[in-house]
Amino acid sequence: MAPLRRVTAAGTVLLRTTKKGQRQVLLVHRPGYDDWSLPKGKISADEYLPGCAVRETLEETGVTARLGVPVDRMRYPVNAGTKTVSYWRAEVVSRQRLVPNSEVDQARWLSIPKAIATVTHPDEVPLIEQAVSLPDTVPVLVVRHAKAMLRKFWNGRDQARPLDSRGRRQSELLVPLLQAYGVQRAVSSSSIRCMQTLKPFAKAAKLDIEGWTTLSEEQAKDNPKAVTTLMRRLVAEAVAADTPIAICGHRPVLPAMLTTLGVPPRSLQPGAALIAHLGADGHTVAIEFHKPRV
Repeated sequence: MAPLRRVTAAGTVLLRTTKKGQRQVLLVHRPGYDDWSLPKGKISADEYLPGCAVRETLEETGVTARLGVPVDRMRYPVNAGTKTVSYWRAEVVSRQRLVPNSEVDQARWLSIPKAIATVTHPDEVPLIEQAVSLPDTVPVLVVRHAKAMLRKFWNGRDQARPLDSRGRRQSELLVPLLQAYGVQRAVSSSSIRCMQTLKPFAKAAKLDIEGWTTLSEEQAKDNPKAVTTLMRRLVAEAVAADTPIAICGHRPVLPAMLTTLGVPPRSLQPGAALIAHLGADGHTVAIEFHKPRV
């Protein structure tokens, strides 16, 4: 018997508020199925699900989205298997004209009641209702530095120890993940392996990386309270300015970084990211975790 086929996909519940204060959601029409649905698509090799959601939304609607809180997944049978689609509440960053094609020929903003009445698949209705009920949030991404050269093979100062080839690949794959959440500020331990982890994203986003010795292993060990103080300041600034932020640190420093976000300490693999979605009051509304793709 052939193994069951597992198809993984991602999409968005893209919301906006009109000048008159009306909430709207964006639906797409697929001529091949003659249906109206939320934008979504299959994941590519080495792609993070959030990156897939943003890419597919852009391809199907012409809208560049910023992801917010994740909503429920959909699972349904496909040929000889199951398809799982992960969705995020999302907002518009920018938009361009959609060129109709064989997959999607229309993208239409509809009021919430109209969208619920129009959407073809009943399973998508609860996703829309859930997204509308959730608050606006600011993503704070805590990233553990990518895979570094082993200490036993490095003769210099530990703070200067660089990423290895796998770590460099991990740092490149982090670019669309951080872009998916609209990261506008990049903060890092001043150690080279952390700075290098954010470098490809910072280059793509045209951002400077703020290096802090406070977040380095050496400094944090001697002054853990300084880590907490810095994290509280960075989080408060992110929430006040509605500025998504990525903060790169080390395994021994992660417990203090996560505790500040109200997240119980947990292990992160090199190149992994934890996303905390913070409400207007600074409290964490939802948490995501994404393992490295390589």
